[in-house]
Amino acid sequence: MISPTLPAELKAALDGKLQGFSRTDAAQRSQKISTTYRAGGGSGTIKSDADALAYAFARMPATYAAVAASLNALTEIAPDLAPETLLDVGAGPGTASWAAAEAFSSLQDFTLLDANATLSRLALDLARDSTRLADCRYLPGDAGANLAELSPADLVVASYVIGELSDGDQRKLAETMWAKARHALVVIEPGTPAGYARILALRQQLIAAGAYVAAPCPHEKPCPLAAPDWCHFSQRLPRSQAHRQIKGAEVPFEDERFIYVALTRTPPATRAARVLAPPEVGKAEITAKLCSEQGVEFAKVPRRDKAAYASARRWRWGDADLSES
Repeated sequence: MISPTLPAELKAALDGKLQGFSRTDAAQRSQKISTTYRAGGGSGTIKSDADALAYAFARMPATYAAVAASLNALTEIAPDLAPETLLDVGAGPGTASWAAAEAFSSLQDFTLLDANATLSRLALDLARDSTRLADCRYLPGDAGANLAELSPADLVVASYVIGELSDGDQRKLAETMWAKARHALVVIEPGTPAGYARILALRQQLIAAGAYVAAPCPHEKPCPLAAPDWCHFSQRLPRSQAHRQIKGAEVPFEDERFIYVALTRTPPATRAARVLAPPEVGKAEITAKLCSEQGVEFAKVPRRDKAAYASARRWRWGDADLSES
């Protein structure tokens, strides 16, 4: 399991960029970019080096935490996965590549793809002194149009990307990403009903193409949740003083809501029930909402069953209950 906090090398590189950069200006630029994203826009609003830096300061910590949690879930279910090559689709400042480098010591070759030249320059600058990513390859171009020309990779990751595309382009990208993934594909989106709907559509499409779901689902069946409920998870991460200033926040932590799917070429050896919400700890029992092979279940663990109760007390939202395998 890797930490949700930025690796020391990446944090040092970002901190170095912060020197001499107005935090007030960064906060204003970050707010403008966030407003554009919430309105359904994309990274096209990031046009200058200052925009890219503001975006990185504001969003890299939370994006990294979500990708790290998603990769942790994959490695827990598929512990023998040891990819040597990575393809980071819509890489932006390279956040997912940093997380993958932490999650998989086996990775030796990193290829990043993004159409935003400003973000690609920042990504290469941040990776320049990295022990793992210094030799990464960053290719310009649109993910939908240029991905087909790239060589396959053992692991393909796309974080916070597909929401910028039309429904038809999302389907084309999903098909191409799966074709490029030798062993596994991980796609992460915001933990909103719209993000969940996009992941659900991609999941259904690629299961039909032969993919197996490693996480978060313990099956390839249709999602058992019904509206207005939706599947998503939360990862807490600490905020530095600078991060709080740029985000205009007072609390020293952030909860990033996200949804993901990890797909593999071979069926997982284990099937783990997934904790779908924060468990309720009562005086007599712990109640947890689980997604299992049979569908949504509400597990009730009585306090008198000391061993099971102790185990259930460690459950957290998003965890895999491997005892249910």
